[in-house]
Amino acid sequence: MEKLYPLRFRPVYKDYIWGGDRIPQLYKRNEPDGVYAESWEISTHPDGTTAIANGPLAGKTLRDLLPEHKTALLGTNVKGGDFPLLIKLIDAGDTLSVQVHPNDANAAAVNGEPKTEMWYFLEGGGAAKIYCGLKPGIGKEEFLEAMESKTVARILQTIPAKKGDAVFVPGGRVHAIGAGCLILEIQQNSNTTYRIYDWDRVDASGKGRELHIDKALQVIDWKNNGDPRCKINGTEIQNCEYFRLERFEMNAERKFPMTGKSFHALFVAEGSGTIAWVGGEEKIVPGQSWLVPAALGSYTIRPEGAALTLLCIAVP
Repeated sequence: MEKLYPLRFRPVYKDYIWGGDRIPQLYKRNEPDGVYAESWEISTHPDGTTAIANGPLAGKTLRDLLPEHKTALLGTNVKGGDFPLLIKLIDAGDTLSVQVHPNDANAAAVNGEPKTEMWYFLEGGGAAKIYCGLKPGIGKEEFLEAMESKTVARILQTIPAKKGDAVFVPGGRVHAIGAGCLILEIQQNSNTTYRIYDWDRVDASGKGRELHIDKALQVIDWKNNGDPRCKINGTEIQNCEYFRLERFEMNAERKFPMTGKSFHALFVAEGSGTIAWVGGEEKIVPGQSWLVPAALGSYTIRPEGAALTLLCIAVP
């Protein structure tokens, strides 16, 4: 049986029409010029499975390890046999489509995968914003009228994208990420999106992307439109039934105990340092994603130089 250790991954990139090129530039990734709309950082989803990049297990995927190491890797809080999340970076060079995802209650009815997610703003400011939730008083009739008149933006809540802030997007909430946003997205392990409005974009042949109005109308939660901004409490950014996100801003080393109940998925937002555990240590730099096995026992993060900002994701 292989000995487990903190795992770093090779991302899977998506070149969607709205994407930018900041991800490889900002995080000094050696990639060719191109569109990098999304970087799937830790994923077992069939649409983009990430491979391990470090240590003796390099080349294998997380999915390869799960049959033999599921509990040791993911922890006792994780039900089922798969990694429960999909963790990605999103660089919105242009505004994403207005869209919605199903939730646990209605996904099966539309043959989709449920997707509740959250966005942590890695970069923002200026005109960067997101649309999240319908404005008060907007129901199905008003929604369809806005679709017909192509004025969908006016019925959506608009939230500035401020670095260090976060928003929560449960399945069923209509939303769109605005141009200029650079986001860490944490979501259920799903790739189901129902596109409602795509700002009348067309490709080189004059054809627009497919819309999914019928399915969207079946999964929109007309009542789930409160303030989407996460109420940050100390280190905790968000805690829901699917994931918990904490932010640690460190100027000194910190030990993180592991209880065996959940993995820790780490994203190095800013700063460099070292991750150390019994039996090894490795350099960490901005833009890296790591998966610390639930059974590891503990690990230590040692910042170097300026403060290190670490985002830590677990399953409650």
